[in-house]
This record gives sequence, structure tokens and C-alpha cells, in this order.
Amino acid sequence: MTALTERAGTPAADRPTGGPGPRWRFAEQLDARLGDPGGLGPLSYARTAAEDAAEQFPAAACALLGELGIHHYYVPAEYGGALTCFPQLLEIVRTIARRDVTCAVAHGKTFLGAVCVWVAEDRAGAHHLASLVRAGEPVSLGLTERTHGSDLMAGEVVAEPTGDGYLISGEKWLINNATRGRLVCLLARTAADGGPRGFSLLLVDKHALPDGTFRTLPKVRTLGIRGADISGIAFDRAPVPGHCLVGKEGEGPETVLKALQITRSLCTALSLGAADHGLRLAHGFAAGRELYGRRLIELPVVRRTLAEAYADLLAMEALGTVAARSIHTLPGELSVTSAVAKFLVPTVVDDILTRLRGVLGARSVLTDHYEHGRFQKLERDHRIVGIFDGNTMVNLYALTAQFRTLARCHPARDHDAGTPAETFCHTHDLPRLRPQRLSLVARRGSTVLGTLPAAAEVLGAQASRDPALARAAALARTLARAAEQLHTAMLAVRPVPGGAPVESFDLARGYSVCFAAACCLGVWQHNRRTAPHDAPTAGLWASGLWLEATLARLVDRLEQAVPGSTGPRPRPPSAYDPDLQSLYEALLGRLTAQYEAGELFSLLPGLIAEGPPC
Repeated sequence: MTALTERAGTPAADRPTGGPGPRWRFAEQLDARLGDPGGLGPLSYARTAAEDAAEQFPAAACALLGELGIHHYYVPAEYGGALTCFPQLLEIVRTIARRDVTCAVAHGKTFLGAVCVWVAEDRAGAHHLASLVRAGEPVSLGLTERTHGSDLMAGEVVAEPTGDGYLISGEKWLINNATRGRLVCLLARTAADGGPRGFSLLLVDKHALPDGTFRTLPKVRTLGIRGADISGIAFDRAPVPGHCLVGKEGEGPETVLKALQITRSLCTALSLGAADHGLRLAHGFAAGRELYGRRLIELPVVRRTLAEAYADLLAMEALGTVAARSIHTLPGELSVTSAVAKFLVPTVVDDILTRLRGVLGARSVLTDHYEHGRFQKLERDHRIVGIFDGNTMVNLYALTAQFRTLARCHPARDHDAGTPAETFCHTHDLPRLRPQRLSLVARRGSTVLGTLPAAAEVLGAQASRDPALARAAALARTLARAAEQLHTAMLAVRPVPGGAPVESFDLARGYSVCFAAACCLGVWQHNRRTAPHDAPTAGLWASGLWLEATLARLVDRLEQAVPGSTGPRPRPPSAYDPDLQSLYEALLGRLTAQYEAGELFSLLPGLIAEGPPC
């Protein structure tokens, strides 16, 4: 089978680094090469359901991805790989996750295992690892331990320095690919007292370890991603040479935290793929199911549920795309951007799936008899996305820890004038990743959220010329005012013994919603003139349809997160608002158009392998 990496040998300067055309065409090609998921291939719905029921690793699916050369996109181009821009990797993972989250997690884990080496910029070690990844060797990341979870500074795995290397002892647990992977990027204690400079990263090759110095731990049974290799590894004075050190001794925690900023930003791909899968199932069921003498999709409550779920998906796509582009354009602010994306996108998609469960009814929990039991598997699988790479509370806490800086610097005005365009515009070329610019804190606040006040003003001026934008402009003003109030409240927060005060977590939730609103406005303003006018997505961009719908949903979500933050609500509840009724009816029409055209549910056109429904 011909790999999809023909461009991997092209000089980096000549490769596409920003525009949606190349990466969307690649996603279409990838989906087509994976085959019709309604068939019997390795990534078909029937096959993934059977593997889930048997708790079987998706070996055939991962082999197919290997034949297509997907692992080359886990290696930066400067080390001989095919990775030139993270938005493209986002679409690759989204394409796989739309079929099976388990496979996306199992195969994509290699990128998570390798990314610390790319961030450390240890060129000799990076070239060595790159050659192994390109050869198809899986890599895992050994961080968590049985009694310490995500508390990295409490780790008990020890790497005792010797004259020419280290002796590793201890156990890592709940590690994806710990058993099947050849390589483990391991965080270990290299100073007896531990502390921020007492831990280091070591790239351990299990093939090079003497017999009896390590053992893999049994697979742990899980509610979702049942087939994934979630296991562990234990070391008993395993010797590794000094060149296995990643970066410098004592830099392990800092490198890990910076690397996780990248992976958390890309985790949105798993959620976006899952949301498309769930929404497509629900729409197909509602369109074909008759209930109470008419089709289910004709019931007002079902129509509203589908339309709101679609609006939520589009808002999260805007956030996810901006987060992926920010890896290139705003690496110094990724500590904020990644925390927002990793908290909000999985949370919203969990909400989407919960609401769609009501549309599917009993069929949402069947393991057979309807569409191979896909929905219950999807819902189980997606729950893990909000947990790994830092769970919801970890990411909210990461935001609370930066409240004072974010509040003092809002709105950020000292950014490069071209940065917002680079970050929001789908067709703008991206600079290469500069790991040295990653930072544990955003010292100048958030450029993305800092654009919200001006973007709301610009939309208001546009609405004065185009009345169709009036409601979107009013929503934008509401969100901009709420953001100002949130920053004032954030500045007043004072730490309490043991961590952040409880109310600060609600503020962090509200901050995340306002950040998503800034992403939606930025994507709208910087792409509305270049959006395709001859595709099923054209109607989304006309008259600001998708923008108004996403902002309406974000206003509702902000009010839930921080009651009273959006001001008085003079209009009746949204369910009875005639303006919103017409808005969501129009949006449902766009959803149905994409469904019937066999398109991805997205702001940009993209065909899916199964094509239009029969």
C-alpha cells in the first residue's frame, strides 16, 4: 500500500505550513484510504465494535495506519519526518478519532511519548528517536505512578547516577503502550531530595535492557478504550547509558510541562472526531425514525438539540484550530491556551454526547442491534479524553495560578501586529515550532482573549452596515463585557492555604468560555472572505450564521458557569425566543446539507469516506 507521506522528503521551506487546502485534502485522502467504515476493513465500525467487546488491541487498524505512513507525522520535518504544521496533525487525529477513539489513542500515543524529545531539542537524541519512530517503533510516556497520579514531584521511580549512566528502579502505572511499545520516555528521580530540579527524562529502549531488569505489568481493564494497552512497567536496577538522558539532568519536569502544552492543545482532535461521530449517528437516526406519527427530526425539541449540538461542535472546532495554530504563533502563551482547550473542548463534547443520548433513546445504550452499538462505545471512549494529559481540574487550576498576570495584561496590546492574523487565518503560513519559546507561564497575558474587545467593536461596525449581523454583534458585546468583569474578579482572587479558592474555578470556567468566543470571532473575521462559496459550508458563513449560533451557545454556557456574568436577560428563555428559533432552524438546515452531501461536520468542506447516506 502506498504511504500518504510522499511530501516527507520535500524541503521544509517548500512544504505547506498553514493553509487549509493541503491539510484538508490530506484528511480527505486519509479517510478515503482508510476505507468505508460501513464495510469490513480494519477501521470499520463493525471491526472496532468487535474489538471493543473482546477488549482487543486494534492491531490491524494500527498496522493500516503504519502502512499509510501516519507515524511519520509524529516526527518534525527537521528530523526527517513529515510534521510541518500542527493543524495538519490535528486533522489527521480527528479523522482517525471520528472512526474510533481507541485507535486514535493507541496509535497517537507515540507522538505523546516522543514530544518531550522534540521539545528538549537534544538533536543527537532527537535524530536517533526519529529514526526509530519512522521505522514504526511505538513510544510511550512514563509519568504516572500508582500512588501519586499526576503529582509528578512525588514520583518514586529512581534513576541512580553511575559513572556512565543510570540504574533505574521503580514502577510506572497506567501507561499507554507500556507493554507493546519498545521505547519509554521516563520521568525519574535523579536527585535524592527530588524537587523541581531533582527529576530527569530518560529515553529507555526495552530491547537494550538486560533480562530480569524490567517487567511489564498486566493490562488494566477500563470502561472506555477497552482495547488500548493501558498497563505499566517496573524496573529493577535497569542500566541505561548516559546518552539516554533527554536534555539536561534536572530539566525533566519543565520539559514535560512544556511538552504537555502541545499535546493538550492537540487532544481537541479526539473530541472533535467523537462529536462528529455522535452527531452523525443522532442525525441519521432522527431523520429515519418515525415517532408519534411523524419523523423524529420533525419534533421541535429534537431539532433544537441537533442544532445546538452542531453549534457547540463548530465553536469547539474554532477553539481547537486556534489552539493548534498557537503552538506555532504564540508558544509563550500556550500554558493558557492549552489549559483552556484541554478543559473546554472535552467538557463540551461530553455535554454534546449526553444530549444526543436523549435523541437516540434506548439505542444509545445498546451494545448490539443498532449500528453495532457505536454510540455507547463512543460515549465510553470519549470520557478518557478529559482525564489523560491533565484532567479537568488540573487544567482549571493551571488557569487560576495565572489569574493575576492574565488580569493585569488584559487586553494584551504589545503583541506583534501580524500575530492575530497568523493565529486565526486558515490560509496564513505558519512559522516553524520554536520549542525554546515555550514558557511555563504566559508573562504577557493572552493575545487571543485580548482580541475580544476590539473584535466585538469591529463586528458592531459591520452590523451597522449589514443588519443580518446585528444579533451576533450584540452577543459579542455581551461576551466582551463579561470578559472585562471576569478579569476584574480574577485580579481580586487571593490564594488560600492548600490552593485556589473554590470560586476561582468558576472564574476559570468563565474565562475559558470567553476565550472560545474570541476564537470564534477571530476565525470569522479572518476567514469570512476566503471561505469557499460553492460548498455545503457556504451557508454557514453567509450572514454570520455559524458565528451567531456559536456566540449564542457560549453566552448560555457562560451564564451557567458564572451566573450573572452576562448581565440582565431581558428576553424570555432561549427555548421560546423567536430569533433563536429561526437561527437554529437555519443552522439545522446547514447540518442536514453537510450530512446529505457526505461532508465532515465542519466550518470547512471535507468529504468523508462513507459518502452521502443511502
